[in-house]
Amino acid sequence: MPKQKLSIKARAAKKVRDLAAANTTRRKKMRAENQRKRRAAIKAGKNIKGKDYDHKTKRFTTVKANRGNRGHGTRKE
Repeated sequence: MPKQKLSIKARAAKKVRDLAAANTTRRKKMRAENQRKRRAAIKAGKNIKGKDYDHKTKRFTTVKANRGNRGHGTRKE
């Protein structure tokens, strides 16, 4: 997917919005949970290369499947 073509001003505003969204309490908890699950899986000897922890299905899925609600989009979430 190509990068967004944003003006310098729009790019700076997006950076601020994205950082604010990434640092909400909910996102921090999700990141912490993801790290715990990844470390535990690696310690258990599981191969999770190329996979992300999916908070909806509670398992590791491919990065592709974990984006966009498995092909249904995120508009209704």
